[in-house]
Amino acid sequence: MFPRLFQIGSFYLPTYGVLVASGVLIGLWISVRNSVKQGIDGDDAWNLGIFVVLAGIIGAKILYVINDWSSYANNWREIFSINTLQAGGVFSGGLIAALITAAWYIRRHHMPPLRTVDGFAPGLAFGHVLGRFGCFSAGCCYGKPTNHFWGVIFTNPLANSVSGTPLGVRIEPTQLIEAFAEFCNFLFLIWLLGRKKFDGQVWATFMILYGIERYFIEFLRDDPGRGEVFNGLMTGTQLISILLVIGGGLIWWMKSGTQAAALRTQKSGSAV
Repeated sequence: MFPRLFQIGSFYLPTYGVLVASGVLIGLWISVRNSVKQGIDGDDAWNLGIFVVLAGIIGAKILYVINDWSSYANNWREIFSINTLQAGGVFSGGLIAALITAAWYIRRHHMPPLRTVDGFAPGLAFGHVLGRFGCFSAGCCYGKPTNHFWGVIFTNPLANSVSGTPLGVRIEPTQLIEAFAEFCNFLFLIWLLGRKKFDGQVWATFMILYGIERYFIEFLRDDPGRGEVFNGLMTGTQLISILLVIGGGLIWWMKSGTQAAALRTQKSGSAV
């Protein structure tokens, strides 16, 4: 809706960049604060967060380019253009890169893996909320045409030139739908963090909730660059979403089983 927050001469401040940066900073602050409550060293949490953020930005861009490779194959210099930088990225690509980087850093600094990612899960969800508002302002990640009353109409030519957003057409507000879903995830994860039964429960819940949410939102998306797998049966993002749900489910199943076994052992010891 408002790709540029303000403009003075040839200089302008992109709304997308401001909102994404705000989401990163606030999400990181929430993550570090929660990590300290989980017994994680604050400095380690800050450093981990910075590495993860950088990896997430790069990973989101890489998957964006891969999914839309047909647009870059014959003009690879376009990858480093202003238009590509302003076009955002694919969140699931950023999430994968962030997870790989987090695994490396956590192992290197001997941090408790599941307890650490538990502390970061709510902040990640909240940062994504502001990121999706940034997408809405830029017009990227747009939805399919709709006759529903909640549809939105983009009119700013900048949105069309940067993201290819259709103008003058009522479309699904996929960015706002996902922002609302992620805010609900954030509230639930914050609630769960103080009541979790085992390490990894909050992170596993985030993986499951986000995977389900993103899988179904994909049916409403109409922007290019998400790739297709299995002969068009689903998008690449939907495949990643399914893997996230499976991964979260496995963590929940294994850790909850371990917790139940420990409680049974403890009760047996007390009875003796």
